[in-house]
Amino acid sequence: MSDNTNDVIYLTPAGHKRLEEELQYLTTARRQEIAARIRDSKEHGEFSEDNSELDEVKFEQAMVEGRIVDLKSVLANAQVITPEDVSTKEVTIGSLVQLANTKSKDEFKVMVVSSIEADPDEDRISTESPLGEAIFGKKKGDKVTVEAPAGKITYEIKGLAKGVK
Repeated sequence: MSDNTNDVIYLTPAGHKRLEEELQYLTTARRQEIAARIRDSKEHGEFSEDNSELDEVKFEQAMVEGRIVDLKSVLANAQVITPEDVSTKEVTIGSLVQLANTKSKDEFKVMVVSSIEADPDEDRISTESPLGEAIFGKKKGDKVTVEAPAGKITYEIKGLAKGVK
């Protein structure tokens, strides 16, 4: 997440919904689960100085509260992108980009999203990732070179579409 709380965070509709659902779950069900575990510890007199279970629950509570603060900040600064916001002339957030490795000729598609929505397993890459940074603002036919663990890889942008529906 950005250090500047006034920065706009662009989210897809699905990403915005996922974050809202996570916030709802954490502020209702998860908080109640943790409170119940703390109450159970109190009822069973488990408040000794060396209570690792209680320490664990309090740590978990702090993590949940921290995540709630983060989610509220993201959602307060979020702008949900629509298909009309996504260009098919150049790579922007929400673009579905077809890429080809210029050496192996392997082709694949990625959707460009903000870092909060990135999920490489789902082919959703962040604008802050090396590949996302390299292709952002580029057009069909452009070639970009990315530093990868295996060395430099050059990709050609074969096509652009609106990834947001």
